[in-house]
Amino acid sequence: MSKSSDPRDLSNELLKDILDIIDADPDRSINIDRRAYLSVESFRLPSPPVPSRAHDIGNFRLTCRRFAEIGIPYQFTKVATRFSRHGLDRLDKICSQSHLAKHTRKFSYLVPYFYVEGREKIELFLESESQHKGWLAPALFQNKADDQRRILQTAEDTRILRKAMAAFVSLQHVQILRLQDEADRMLLEALQESHLPQASTVDLKWTPACVHATSTVAQALLHARSPFSRFSGPMMNSQSALVIKDRIPHTMTLLASRLTCLELHFDDTEALEERMRATSPVFKTVFAAAQNLQALHVGFPSRSPVDMGLEEIFHSVHWEKLRAFGIQAWRLTGDEIIQLARRHSKTLRGLRLRDVQLRDGSMWKDVLAMLRREMEQLDWVSLRRVDYARHFDEMWADSMEVADGSLGGSESDEEDEFPPHFSVPGSDNDSDYSHNDEDMDSENEHSLADTDHGPEANDIALSPTLSPNTTASLPFCTCSRSSDPAGTDDLGDNGLFVLYHQRKMWEKWVIGRCPEHNTN
Repeated sequence: MSKSSDPRDLSNELLKDILDIIDADPDRSINIDRRAYLSVESFRLPSPPVPSRAHDIGNFRLTCRRFAEIGIPYQFTKVATRFSRHGLDRLDKICSQSHLAKHTRKFSYLVPYFYVEGREKIELFLESESQHKGWLAPALFQNKADDQRRILQTAEDTRILRKAMAAFVSLQHVQILRLQDEADRMLLEALQESHLPQASTVDLKWTPACVHATSTVAQALLHARSPFSRFSGPMMNSQSALVIKDRIPHTMTLLASRLTCLELHFDDTEALEERMRATSPVFKTVFAAAQNLQALHVGFPSRSPVDMGLEEIFHSVHWEKLRAFGIQAWRLTGDEIIQLARRHSKTLRGLRLRDVQLRDGSMWKDVLAMLRREMEQLDWVSLRRVDYARHFDEMWADSMEVADGSLGGSESDEEDEFPPHFSVPGSDNDSDYSHNDEDMDSENEHSLADTDHGPEANDIALSPTLSPNTTASLPFCTCSRSSDPAGTDDLGDNGLFVLYHQRKMWEKWVIGRCPEHNTN
């Protein structure tokens, strides 16, 4: 007896298995307290579109109504929208269809540089730049500038964002990213290299774009009473917080009270410390209200670690539920790190101290000893490119930039690395999200689907019970079996500089404590 070969006879479970092979399972994500969470889930940029996957899922959904329903989560769990007329129109179409919008759990807002009003005379500049004449059409940039001006004048982005946030009833994660396409990149390079007076007729800025995007998204979330609980800003500008506070003072505390995860990376370098100190009261208000935080990261560019105290930003706040904490590019004393870690010793399972430079008078071995001795719940610690401030300054005294991969030897830590097609926020690489494809504006719902799945769904860290370095997997004394240093004097910390192999050994030593003796 012959069996039917019609794929429509397959069970829903088997069809979902097939879709899992075509594209990542939308329900899979990284545990909040795992080391990969801060690196991958929050700061990884949306994957470059993979047309074949979108095409395959689109064709799958066109087969029949049953297939169309099964395939919706694979297209609309994550929605990425450009700040452009076409991008906002596409978002409007998605959120107008509740059967699609109800599946969206992550929203990424891709925002380009804004043309400064009165300084968008691209044609005049390109005509003066004879070496660049012909490589870009002035009309392309003029259309972009006009597009931005119309959106801002009509507040169309505000209207659609509010509509979308209300429609995304399952929204969990909101992300604001800086977008730079190839045309903008080439124009910015030409402006930077030009010595002609006509260059002053064109200006593109990220600060007003970031401020506007942050403000409108915050207003939309509050207006919609969104259920979101995670916010990621891997390319933030420090002025954004001040502007939001001045324009909508009650928004920040209301939104902060809902947060379980907050990841902020500030990439502006001009007067950064001055601006951050000016925003210190804003952080105090936000962090005091954010009592549900489970994961928190605040970072700065690797090439310019800030010379600020931790409590100028964190204000001695204690988060009772905090499980993962990360900072990047700070100059600190060992006591500052110890005090913050000690406040959360009962709950913290992950600690990232990336690009942290210890000041004179402090030693890493003292910090590590406290972490090993008192942080009983700690499953992982990241010490990527940690060093001493004096050595850091001496190494780069005559250098214009600090290359992220140049400090302390080879940095091949797989858990902290990004795939080749992503840029690491805070690195010297361009951290913009580059996307050259045009927005999809078809009336067909299948063309509205976002292809933002990529490899991140497969980067699942080991669970705590399976990790070979956690206390749960070491139920008896291991002192005699360990090849790790017996105490802090064996860590090789000379108080001057830190080598790659040292910090890797230190990471293992901190969490490799004997569960029976747990002594320094």
